[in-house]
Amino acid sequence: MRKSINHLFRLYYKQRYKSIQHYMRFPHEVQQALLRQLIETTRHTVWGKLYDYQSIRDINTFMSRIPISHYEDVQPYISRMMHGEKDVLWSGHTRWFAKSSGTTDGKSKYIPVTSQSRKYCHIRGTWDTMTMFYHNRPDAKQFECKSLVMGGALERFPSYPKTMIGDVSAIMISHMPFVGRPFYIPDFKTALLSDWEEKLEKLAKIAAATPDVVMIGGVPTWTVVLLRRILELTGKQHLLEVWPQAQGYIHGGVSFVPYREQFLSFFPSSQFSYQETYNASEGFFAVQDDFASKDMLLLLDNGIYYEFLPVEEWSKEYPKAIPLSEVETGKNYALVISTNAGLWRYVPGDTVTFTSIYPYKIQITGRTKQFVNAFGEEVMVDNTDRALAETCETTHATVVDYTVAPIYFGEERRGRHEWLIEFERPPANMELFNQLLDENLQAINSDYEAKRYKGLALSRLKLTVLRRGAFQDWMRAKGKLGGQHKVPRLANDRKVIDDILTFTTT
Repeated sequence: MRKSINHLFRLYYKQRYKSIQHYMRFPHEVQQALLRQLIETTRHTVWGKLYDYQSIRDINTFMSRIPISHYEDVQPYISRMMHGEKDVLWSGHTRWFAKSSGTTDGKSKYIPVTSQSRKYCHIRGTWDTMTMFYHNRPDAKQFECKSLVMGGALERFPSYPKTMIGDVSAIMISHMPFVGRPFYIPDFKTALLSDWEEKLEKLAKIAAATPDVVMIGGVPTWTVVLLRRILELTGKQHLLEVWPQAQGYIHGGVSFVPYREQFLSFFPSSQFSYQETYNASEGFFAVQDDFASKDMLLLLDNGIYYEFLPVEEWSKEYPKAIPLSEVETGKNYALVISTNAGLWRYVPGDTVTFTSIYPYKIQITGRTKQFVNAFGEEVMVDNTDRALAETCETTHATVVDYTVAPIYFGEERRGRHEWLIEFERPPANMELFNQLLDENLQAINSDYEAKRYKGLALSRLKLTVLRRGAFQDWMRAKGKLGGQHKVPRLANDRKVIDDILTFTTT
Protein backbone atom coordinates (compact mmCIF):
# COMPACT_ATOMS: atom_id res chain seq x y z
CA MET A 1 0.00 0.00 0.00
CA ARG A 2 2.71 2.50 0.99
CA LYS A 3 4.68 1.75 -2.16
CA SER A 4 1.61 2.63 -4.19
CA ILE A 5 1.20 5.93 -2.31
CA ASN A 6 4.86 6.74 -2.87
CA HIS A 7 4.42 6.02 -6.58
CA LEU A 8 1.48 8.44 -6.76
CA PHE A 9 3.52 11.17 -5.11
CA ARG A 10 6.33 10.56 -7.54
CA LEU A 11 3.88 11.28 -10.37
CA TYR A 12 2.67 14.44 -8.61
CA TYR A 13 6.20 15.73 -8.24
CA LYS A 14 6.87 15.22 -11.93
CA GLN A 15 3.92 17.49 -12.69
CA ARG A 16 5.01 20.09 -10.14
CA TYR A 17 8.48 20.10 -11.65
CA LYS A 18 6.97 21.27 -14.94
CA SER A 19 5.61 24.36 -13.15
CA ILE A 20 9.04 25.02 -11.67
CA GLN A 21 10.60 24.73 -15.11
CA HIS A 22 8.11 27.32 -16.38
CA TYR A 23 9.27 30.08 -14.03
CA MET A 24 12.87 29.05 -14.57
CA ARG A 25 12.31 29.89 -18.27
CA PHE A 26 10.08 32.94 -17.74
CA PRO A 27 11.14 34.44 -14.40
CA HIS A 28 10.27 38.08 -15.02
CA GLU A 29 6.86 37.42 -16.52
CA VAL A 30 5.97 35.21 -13.53
CA GLN A 31 7.19 37.80 -11.03
CA GLN A 32 5.37 40.68 -12.70
CA ALA A 33 2.11 38.75 -12.76
CA LEU A 34 2.60 37.86 -9.10
CA LEU A 35 3.12 41.49 -8.07
CA ARG A 36 -0.05 42.57 -9.88
CA GLN A 37 -1.95 39.86 -8.01
CA LEU A 38 -0.51 40.93 -4.65
CA ILE A 39 -1.44 44.57 -5.28
CA GLU A 40 -4.95 43.68 -6.47
CA THR A 41 -5.61 41.59 -3.34
CA THR A 42 -4.53 44.42 -1.02
CA ARG A 43 -6.18 47.51 -2.54
CA HIS A 44 -8.95 47.68 0.08
CA THR A 45 -6.68 47.25 3.13
CA VAL A 46 -5.37 49.93 5.47
CA TRP A 47 -1.96 49.70 3.79
CA GLY A 48 -3.42 49.60 0.28
CA LYS A 49 -5.45 52.75 0.88
CA LEU A 50 -2.53 54.54 2.53
CA TYR A 51 -0.39 54.10 -0.59
CA ASP A 52 -3.27 54.21 -3.09
CA TYR A 53 -2.73 50.73 -4.51
CA GLN A 54 -5.81 51.39 -6.69
CA SER A 55 -3.75 53.69 -8.92
CA ILE A 56 -0.58 51.57 -9.17
CA ARG A 57 -0.29 50.40 -12.77
CA ASP A 58 3.35 49.37 -13.11
CA ILE A 59 6.41 48.23 -11.19
CA ASN A 60 8.18 51.60 -11.37
CA THR A 61 5.23 53.31 -9.66
CA PHE A 62 5.20 50.59 -7.00
CA MET A 63 8.93 50.96 -6.31
CA SER A 64 8.82 54.76 -6.18
CA ARG A 65 5.70 55.04 -4.04
CA ILE A 66 6.17 52.30 -1.43
CA PRO A 67 9.06 52.90 1.00
CA ILE A 68 11.53 50.17 1.84
CA SER A 69 10.66 49.03 5.34
CA HIS A 70 12.16 47.21 8.31
CA TYR A 71 10.34 45.50 11.15
CA GLU A 72 10.20 48.64 13.27
CA ASP A 73 8.35 50.43 10.45
CA VAL A 74 5.57 47.87 10.13
CA GLN A 75 5.36 46.72 13.76
CA PRO A 76 2.41 49.03 14.58
CA TYR A 77 0.40 47.52 11.71
CA ILE A 78 1.34 43.98 12.76
CA SER A 79 0.28 44.77 16.33
CA ARG A 80 -3.16 45.80 15.06
CA MET A 81 -3.43 42.50 13.17
CA MET A 82 -2.38 40.53 16.26
CA HIS A 83 -5.15 42.21 18.24
CA GLY A 84 -7.81 41.04 15.79
CA GLU A 85 -8.13 43.91 13.33
CA LYS A 86 -8.77 42.77 9.77
CA ASP A 87 -7.69 44.19 6.41
CA VAL A 88 -4.56 45.89 7.71
CA LEU A 89 -1.51 44.70 5.74
CA TRP A 90 -3.37 41.88 4.02
CA SER A 91 -6.96 41.01 3.27
CA GLY A 92 -9.00 39.48 6.10
CA HIS A 93 -8.03 38.36 9.60
CA THR A 94 -4.63 36.84 10.37
CA ARG A 95 -4.62 34.40 13.29
CA TRP A 96 -1.07 33.04 13.09
CA PHE A 97 2.24 34.86 13.60
CA ALA A 98 5.75 33.47 13.38
CA LYS A 99 7.82 34.49 16.36
CA SER A 100 11.29 35.27 15.15
CA SER A 101 14.03 36.62 17.37
CA GLY A 102 16.62 36.22 14.59
CA THR A 103 19.42 35.60 17.11
CA THR A 104 19.56 36.06 20.86
CA ASP A 105 19.11 39.77 21.53
CA GLY A 106 15.77 39.10 23.21
CA LYS A 107 13.75 41.27 20.82
CA SER A 108 11.12 39.06 19.29
CA LYS A 109 9.56 39.86 15.93
CA TYR A 110 6.10 38.67 14.99
CA ILE A 111 5.72 37.96 11.28
CA PRO A 112 2.19 37.48 9.88
CA VAL A 113 1.45 34.04 8.46
CA THR A 114 -1.75 34.58 6.50
CA SER A 115 -3.73 31.66 5.16
CA GLN A 116 -2.37 32.51 1.70
CA SER A 117 1.26 32.62 2.81
CA ARG A 118 0.83 29.40 4.76
CA LYS A 119 -0.68 27.52 1.82
CA TYR A 120 0.98 29.12 -1.18
CA CYS A 121 4.36 30.02 0.26
CA HIS A 122 5.47 27.85 3.17
CA ILE A 123 3.57 24.66 2.36
CA ARG A 124 4.13 25.05 -1.37
CA GLY A 125 7.82 25.55 -0.66
CA THR A 126 7.82 22.32 1.32
CA TRP A 127 6.23 20.48 -1.61
CA ASP A 128 8.82 22.03 -3.92
CA THR A 129 11.55 20.78 -1.62
CA MET A 130 10.19 17.27 -1.97
CA THR A 131 9.83 17.77 -5.72
CA MET A 132 13.54 18.58 -5.95
CA PHE A 133 14.44 15.65 -3.71
CA TYR A 134 12.49 13.19 -5.84
CA HIS A 135 13.96 14.76 -8.97
CA ASN A 136 17.48 14.13 -7.65
CA ARG A 137 16.68 10.78 -6.04
CA PRO A 138 14.50 8.53 -8.22
CA ASP A 139 14.66 6.01 -5.36
CA ALA A 140 13.13 8.49 -2.87
CA LYS A 141 10.55 6.97 -0.54
CA GLN A 142 9.50 9.76 1.79
CA PHE A 143 5.89 8.64 1.35
CA GLU A 144 6.70 5.03 2.01
CA CYS A 145 8.69 5.39 5.26
CA LYS A 146 8.96 8.01 8.03
CA SER A 147 10.47 11.49 8.16
CA LEU A 148 11.72 13.05 11.37
CA VAL A 149 11.24 16.81 11.64
CA MET A 150 12.29 19.03 14.53
CA GLY A 151 9.99 21.96 15.23
CA GLY A 152 9.37 24.71 17.72
CA ALA A 153 6.43 25.50 19.98
CA LEU A 154 3.15 27.44 19.88
CA GLU A 155 1.41 29.65 22.40
CA ARG A 156 -1.51 32.06 22.59
CA PHE A 157 -0.84 35.76 22.34
CA PRO A 158 -1.54 37.02 25.89
CA SER A 159 -3.21 40.26 24.78
CA TYR A 160 -5.54 38.53 22.31
CA PRO A 161 -5.88 34.76 22.89
CA LYS A 162 -7.43 34.13 19.46
CA THR A 163 -4.02 34.88 17.98
CA MET A 164 -1.42 32.08 17.96
CA ILE A 165 2.32 32.73 17.94
CA GLY A 166 5.31 30.42 17.61
CA ASP A 167 8.19 29.26 15.42
CA VAL A 168 7.25 29.05 11.76
CA SER A 169 8.22 25.36 11.92
CA ALA A 170 5.58 24.79 14.61
CA ILE A 171 2.95 26.62 12.58
CA MET A 172 3.72 24.45 9.57
CA ILE A 173 3.61 21.25 11.64
CA SER A 174 0.24 22.20 13.10
CA HIS A 175 -1.07 22.77 9.56
CA MET A 176 0.58 19.75 7.98
CA PRO A 177 -1.57 18.44 5.11
CA PHE A 178 -3.53 15.39 6.17
CA VAL A 179 -1.94 13.27 3.46
CA GLY A 180 1.53 13.77 4.94
CA ARG A 181 0.81 13.02 8.59
CA PRO A 182 1.15 9.21 8.51
CA PHE A 183 4.71 9.59 7.23
CA TYR A 184 5.93 11.95 9.95
CA ILE A 185 7.37 11.57 13.45
CA PRO A 186 7.04 12.51 16.26
CA ASP A 187 3.36 12.86 17.20
CA PHE A 188 2.03 16.42 17.22
CA LYS A 189 1.90 16.64 21.02
CA THR A 190 5.62 15.88 21.28
CA ALA A 191 6.53 18.01 18.27
CA LEU A 192 4.91 21.11 19.77
CA LEU A 193 6.15 20.79 23.36
CA SER A 194 7.40 24.12 24.68
CA ASP A 195 10.06 22.63 26.98
CA TRP A 196 12.98 22.03 24.60
CA GLU A 197 14.87 19.58 26.82
CA GLU A 198 11.76 17.50 27.50
CA LYS A 199 10.97 17.50 23.79
CA LEU A 200 14.52 16.52 22.88
CA GLU A 201 14.45 13.50 25.19
CA LYS A 202 11.03 12.30 24.03
CA LEU A 203 11.90 12.89 20.39
CA ALA A 204 15.16 10.96 20.75
CA LYS A 205 13.36 7.98 22.30
CA ILE A 206 10.67 7.96 19.59
CA ALA A 207 13.24 8.27 16.80
CA ALA A 208 15.47 5.56 18.30
CA ALA A 209 12.51 3.18 18.26
CA THR A 210 11.51 3.95 14.65
CA PRO A 211 13.76 1.94 12.32
CA ASP A 212 12.16 3.08 9.05
CA VAL A 213 13.17 6.76 9.28
CA VAL A 214 14.20 7.76 5.78
CA MET A 215 14.67 11.51 6.14
CA ILE A 216 15.39 14.07 8.86
CA GLY A 217 14.94 17.83 8.82
CA GLY A 218 15.88 20.72 11.09
CA VAL A 219 18.38 23.41 11.99
CA PRO A 220 21.88 21.79 12.09
CA THR A 221 22.79 23.25 15.49
CA TRP A 222 19.97 21.45 17.29
CA THR A 223 19.80 18.41 15.02
CA VAL A 224 23.36 17.54 16.05
CA VAL A 225 22.27 17.56 19.70
CA LEU A 226 19.35 15.24 18.91
CA LEU A 227 21.40 12.81 16.84
CA ARG A 228 24.06 12.53 19.55
CA ARG A 229 21.36 11.67 22.08
CA ILE A 230 19.90 8.99 19.78
CA LEU A 231 23.33 7.37 19.53
CA GLU A 232 23.67 7.48 23.31
CA LEU A 233 20.30 5.76 23.74
CA THR A 234 20.95 3.07 21.15
CA GLY A 235 24.65 2.49 21.73
CA LYS A 236 25.20 2.49 17.96
CA GLN A 237 28.29 3.84 16.20
CA HIS A 238 26.38 5.83 13.59
CA LEU A 239 22.81 6.58 12.54
CA LEU A 240 22.70 4.18 9.60
CA GLU A 241 22.80 1.39 12.18
CA VAL A 242 19.64 2.93 13.67
CA TRP A 243 17.95 3.87 10.39
CA PRO A 244 19.30 1.60 7.64
CA GLN A 245 16.97 3.12 5.00
CA ALA A 246 17.91 6.77 5.72
CA GLN A 247 18.32 8.76 2.50
CA GLY A 248 18.71 12.42 3.34
CA TYR A 249 18.89 15.43 5.61
CA ILE A 250 17.06 18.68 4.79
CA HIS A 251 18.61 21.62 6.57
CA GLY A 252 18.39 25.40 6.85
CA GLY A 253 18.52 28.23 9.35
CA VAL A 254 22.31 28.38 9.60
CA SER A 255 25.12 27.49 7.24
CA PHE A 256 25.70 23.75 6.98
CA VAL A 257 29.41 24.19 6.19
CA PRO A 258 30.74 23.96 9.79
CA TYR A 259 28.60 20.88 10.49
CA ARG A 260 29.27 18.81 7.37
CA GLU A 261 32.04 16.68 8.89
CA GLN A 262 29.88 15.77 11.87
CA PHE A 263 27.07 14.64 9.62
CA LEU A 264 29.46 12.56 7.54
CA SER A 265 30.28 10.67 10.72
CA PHE A 266 26.58 10.35 11.61
CA PHE A 267 25.75 9.02 8.12
CA PRO A 268 28.91 7.43 6.66
CA SER A 269 27.58 6.75 3.18
CA SER A 270 28.04 8.38 -0.20
CA GLN A 271 24.39 7.54 -0.92
CA PHE A 272 23.10 9.83 1.83
CA SER A 273 21.90 13.15 0.40
CA TYR A 274 21.92 16.69 1.81
CA GLN A 275 19.49 19.37 0.71
CA GLU A 276 19.54 23.00 1.80
CA THR A 277 16.39 25.10 2.07
CA TYR A 278 15.92 28.80 2.67
CA ASN A 279 12.71 28.93 4.68
CA ALA A 280 12.46 31.90 7.03
CA SER A 281 9.59 33.29 9.10
CA GLU A 282 9.00 35.79 6.30
CA GLY A 283 8.69 33.18 3.57
CA PHE A 284 10.04 30.14 1.78
CA PHE A 285 12.59 31.70 -0.56
CA ALA A 286 14.76 29.02 -2.15
CA VAL A 287 15.69 25.35 -2.24
CA GLN A 288 18.66 23.36 -3.45
CA ASP A 289 17.54 21.85 -6.73
CA ASP A 290 20.76 20.07 -7.74
CA PHE A 291 22.53 17.98 -5.11
CA ALA A 292 25.78 18.22 -7.07
CA SER A 293 25.78 21.99 -6.54
CA LYS A 294 25.66 24.19 -3.44
CA ASP A 295 23.31 26.69 -5.09
CA MET A 296 19.63 27.12 -4.32
CA LEU A 297 16.93 27.87 -6.86
CA LEU A 298 15.00 31.05 -6.10
CA LEU A 299 11.30 30.16 -5.85
CA LEU A 300 9.45 32.69 -8.00
CA ASP A 301 5.80 31.61 -7.91
CA ASN A 302 5.03 31.16 -4.23
CA GLY A 303 3.72 34.57 -3.22
CA ILE A 304 6.96 36.57 -2.97
CA TYR A 305 7.99 39.44 -5.23
CA TYR A 306 11.73 40.10 -5.02
CA GLU A 307 13.92 43.18 -5.11
CA PHE A 308 17.51 43.52 -3.96
CA LEU A 309 19.67 46.09 -2.18
CA PRO A 310 23.30 46.35 -3.34
CA VAL A 311 25.91 46.63 -0.55
CA GLU A 312 26.45 50.35 -1.11
CA GLU A 313 22.77 50.99 -0.29
CA TRP A 314 22.59 49.16 3.03
CA SER A 315 23.50 52.07 5.29
CA LYS A 316 21.62 54.79 3.41
CA GLU A 317 18.58 56.46 4.94
CA TYR A 318 16.67 56.04 1.69
CA PRO A 319 18.18 53.00 -0.02
CA LYS A 320 17.43 52.20 -3.64
CA ALA A 321 16.61 48.60 -4.53
CA ILE A 322 16.96 46.99 -7.93
CA PRO A 323 14.60 44.46 -9.55
CA LEU A 324 15.49 40.85 -10.17
CA SER A 325 16.29 41.63 -13.80
CA GLU A 326 19.24 43.84 -12.80
CA VAL A 327 21.11 41.58 -10.38
CA GLU A 328 24.61 40.36 -11.23
CA THR A 329 26.41 37.21 -10.22
CA GLY A 330 29.08 37.38 -7.54
CA LYS A 331 27.76 40.47 -5.75
CA ASN A 332 26.20 40.66 -2.29
CA TYR A 333 22.61 41.84 -2.00
CA ALA A 334 20.13 42.25 0.83
CA LEU A 335 16.69 40.82 0.12
CA VAL A 336 13.68 43.12 -0.26
CA ILE A 337 10.36 41.26 -0.39
CA SER A 338 6.67 41.93 -0.97
CA THR A 339 4.60 38.92 0.02
CA ASN A 340 1.21 37.31 0.47
CA ALA A 341 1.83 37.66 4.22
CA GLY A 342 1.36 41.43 3.90
CA LEU A 343 5.01 42.45 3.98
CA TRP A 344 5.66 45.28 1.51
CA ARG A 345 9.17 46.10 0.27
CA TYR A 346 10.34 44.57 3.55
CA VAL A 347 13.99 43.85 4.41
CA PRO A 348 14.29 40.54 6.32
CA GLY A 349 18.00 41.16 6.92
CA ASP A 350 19.48 38.25 4.96
CA THR A 351 22.17 38.71 2.33
CA VAL A 352 22.65 36.56 -0.75
CA THR A 353 24.82 36.32 -3.82
CA PHE A 354 23.67 35.08 -7.21
CA THR A 355 25.59 32.20 -8.72
CA SER A 356 23.37 32.03 -11.81
CA ILE A 357 20.83 34.32 -13.46
CA TYR A 358 19.28 31.86 -15.90
CA PRO A 359 17.84 30.28 -13.93
CA TYR A 360 18.17 32.46 -10.81
CA LYS A 361 20.19 30.64 -8.19
CA ILE A 362 21.59 31.97 -4.95
CA GLN A 363 23.76 31.24 -1.95
CA ILE A 364 23.17 32.82 1.46
CA THR A 365 26.13 34.94 2.54
CA GLY A 366 24.98 36.27 5.90
CA ARG A 367 22.93 38.99 7.54
CA THR A 368 22.99 42.75 7.07
CA LYS A 369 23.51 43.08 10.82
CA GLN A 370 25.95 40.18 11.16
CA PHE A 371 29.36 41.16 9.85
CA VAL A 372 32.68 42.44 11.15
CA ASN A 373 33.87 45.65 9.54
CA ALA A 374 35.53 47.44 12.44
CA PHE A 375 38.72 47.99 10.43
CA GLY A 376 37.46 48.00 6.83
CA GLU A 377 37.82 44.23 6.45
CA GLU A 378 34.16 43.55 5.46
CA VAL A 379 34.07 39.98 6.81
CA MET A 380 30.73 38.21 6.38
CA VAL A 381 29.32 34.96 7.72
CA ASP A 382 30.01 33.12 4.48
CA ASN A 383 33.72 33.99 4.87
CA THR A 384 34.02 32.74 8.45
CA ASP A 385 31.98 29.58 7.79
CA ARG A 386 34.25 28.61 4.90
CA ALA A 387 37.48 29.48 6.72
CA LEU A 388 36.42 27.45 9.75
CA ALA A 389 35.33 24.46 7.63
CA GLU A 390 38.63 24.39 5.73
CA THR A 391 40.61 24.63 8.97
CA CYS A 392 38.60 21.84 10.58
CA GLU A 393 39.11 19.63 7.55
CA THR A 394 42.88 20.13 7.68
CA THR A 395 43.17 19.60 11.43
CA HIS A 396 40.45 16.89 11.76
CA ALA A 397 38.56 19.02 14.26
CA THR A 398 34.79 19.45 14.53
CA VAL A 399 32.94 22.44 15.92
CA VAL A 400 29.69 22.75 17.88
CA ASP A 401 29.25 26.50 17.44
CA TYR A 402 31.16 29.76 17.22
CA THR A 403 30.88 33.55 17.26
CA VAL A 404 33.21 36.35 16.17
CA ALA A 405 33.63 40.01 17.17
CA PRO A 406 36.35 42.66 16.89
CA ILE A 407 38.91 43.61 19.52
CA TYR A 408 39.33 47.33 19.00
CA PHE A 409 42.55 49.31 18.81
CA GLY A 410 44.09 50.03 22.20
CA GLU A 411 47.07 51.96 23.46
CA GLU A 412 49.37 48.93 23.43
CA ARG A 413 47.82 46.72 20.80
CA ARG A 414 46.58 46.58 17.29
CA GLY A 415 43.03 45.59 16.51
CA ARG A 416 42.10 41.99 15.73
CA HIS A 417 39.22 39.55 15.72
CA GLU A 418 38.26 37.31 18.60
CA TRP A 419 36.69 33.91 17.91
CA LEU A 420 34.82 31.99 20.59
CA ILE A 421 34.67 28.35 19.52
CA GLU A 422 33.15 25.30 21.20
CA PHE A 423 34.68 22.11 19.82
CA GLU A 424 33.08 18.71 19.46
CA ARG A 425 36.50 17.29 18.63
CA PRO A 426 39.37 19.71 19.39
CA PRO A 427 42.42 19.87 17.11
CA ALA A 428 45.57 18.18 18.32
CA ASN A 429 47.49 21.45 17.98
CA MET A 430 45.45 24.52 18.96
CA GLU A 431 48.20 26.96 17.96
CA LEU A 432 48.33 25.48 14.46
CA PHE A 433 44.53 25.66 14.27
CA ASN A 434 44.65 29.36 15.19
CA GLN A 435 47.29 30.05 12.55
CA LEU A 436 45.48 28.13 9.80
CA LEU A 437 42.14 29.75 10.61
CA ASP A 438 43.66 33.20 10.21
CA GLU A 439 45.41 32.23 6.99
CA ASN A 440 42.28 30.65 5.53
CA LEU A 441 40.26 33.76 6.29
CA GLN A 442 42.89 35.85 4.53
CA ALA A 443 42.74 33.59 1.49
CA ILE A 444 38.94 33.93 1.34
CA ASN A 445 38.63 37.66 2.09
CA SER A 446 41.10 39.98 0.34
CA ASP A 447 40.12 42.98 2.51
CA TYR A 448 40.98 41.04 5.66
CA GLU A 449 44.22 39.92 4.00
CA ALA A 450 45.13 43.52 3.22
CA LYS A 451 44.53 44.60 6.82
CA ARG A 452 46.60 41.65 8.06
CA TYR A 453 49.58 42.42 5.77
CA LYS A 454 52.67 42.22 7.98
CA GLY A 455 50.39 42.82 10.97
CA LEU A 456 50.41 46.54 10.25
CA ALA A 457 46.69 47.13 10.79
CA LEU A 458 45.40 43.90 12.33
CA SER A 459 47.07 41.29 14.47
CA ARG A 460 46.35 37.59 14.07
CA LEU A 461 42.95 36.56 15.35
CA LYS A 462 42.54 35.57 18.98
CA LEU A 463 41.06 32.11 19.56
CA THR A 464 39.15 31.52 22.79
CA VAL A 465 38.01 27.94 23.37
CA LEU A 466 34.79 27.48 25.33
CA ARG A 467 33.95 24.45 27.43
CA ARG A 468 31.57 21.81 26.07
CA GLY A 469 27.98 22.91 26.43
CA ALA A 470 28.82 26.59 26.93
CA PHE A 471 26.76 27.93 24.04
CA GLN A 472 23.78 25.75 24.94
CA ASP A 473 23.94 26.86 28.58
CA TRP A 474 24.11 30.51 27.50
CA MET A 475 21.14 30.06 25.16
CA ARG A 476 19.20 28.39 27.98
CA ALA A 477 19.95 31.34 30.28
CA LYS A 478 18.63 33.67 27.58
CA GLY A 479 15.43 31.64 27.21
CA LYS A 480 16.42 30.84 23.61
CA LEU A 481 17.02 27.10 23.78
CA GLY A 482 16.00 24.94 20.85
CA GLY A 483 13.69 25.57 17.92
CA GLN A 484 15.03 28.04 15.38
CA HIS A 485 17.06 30.09 17.85
CA LYS A 486 20.72 30.40 17.02
CA VAL A 487 23.90 32.04 18.23
CA PRO A 488 24.83 35.10 16.15
CA ARG A 489 27.86 34.21 14.06
CA LEU A 490 29.29 37.71 13.66
CA ALA A 491 28.85 41.11 15.29
CA ASN A 492 30.51 44.43 14.67
CA ASP A 493 30.50 45.17 18.40
CA ARG A 494 31.34 43.17 21.50
CA LYS A 495 27.91 43.09 23.16
CA VAL A 496 27.21 39.41 22.50
CA ILE A 497 30.73 38.10 22.82
CA ASP A 498 31.35 39.91 26.11
CA ASP A 499 28.04 38.63 27.45
CA ILE A 500 29.05 35.06 26.59
CA LEU A 501 32.50 35.50 28.14
CA THR A 502 30.98 36.95 31.33
CA PHE A 503 28.46 34.10 31.51
CA THR A 504 31.08 31.37 31.02
CA THR A 505 33.54 32.79 33.56
CA THR A 506 31.13 33.48 36.44
